[in-house]
Amino acid sequence: MNAVFITDKGKVRLHNEDNGGIFANKEGQRLAVVADGMGGHRAGDVASEMTINFLKTEWENTEKIDTAEAAENWLRTKIVEVNKRVFEHSKQNSECEGMGTTVVAAVCTNLFATLANIGDSRGYILNESGFQQLTEDHSLVNELVRTGQISREDAEHHPRKNVLLRALGTEETVAMDTKTIIFEGGDFLFLCSDGLSNKVTEDEIKGILTQSGSLDEKASELVTLANQNGGEDNITLAIVEHSDVVIEGR
Repeated sequence: MNAVFITDKGKVRLHNEDNGGIFANKEGQRLAVVADGMGGHRAGDVASEMTINFLKTEWENTEKIDTAEAAENWLRTKIVEVNKRVFEHSKQNSECEGMGTTVVAAVCTNLFATLANIGDSRGYILNESGFQQLTEDHSLVNELVRTGQISREDAEHHPRKNVLLRALGTEETVAMDTKTIIFEGGDFLFLCSDGLSNKVTEDEIKGILTQSGSLDEKASELVTLANQNGGEDNITLAIVEHSDVVIEGR
């Protein structure tokens, strides 16, 4: 598999509270993760960094994942565990009170990809059927859209667009969504924080992913476009391409 991860603090924020990466287990299978931290006094970057460091260490010590059920169980177990760690840290350190993070994570094998998500960081697939969002935002605005109270067009500029209904680390227990898809040659799995998805359209993402050039070039172009369109938030993305090419990035 060929993969790249990139994060950028954007043009407005003083700090980057996003985190993430692409990691290999003992079998060489990939785990891609994006986490968008939230909380005052820079506590958001504590939550996202704790989450990524834990998942990275756990994945690097994991044996081969053979089935979608095993992948889903791994994601659920590890995310529940890191949720407790982040929550306890916020309780024991007053400067971190109320901190949390989104998370979207994907276990990528040669046959399938299994995703888990909490919050509004997103996962997409680009394959022969087109470009499709795989995750559902756990946000107030998305719930209003889902229940027919506002349109998707209204949601784009809603004043409470940043209000999350779920986040990792803010409660003692957390619910997450999981999904498994077929992942085969030529497919692209794309994960990002809302600093990208709020500034770059799905058509633009698809266009950049399908053009010629390396994954590094595509990732850089997406970050540049998000910054050109305002860059008010941190911008983070991970791309995993199902191919036989050696991995790029980290």
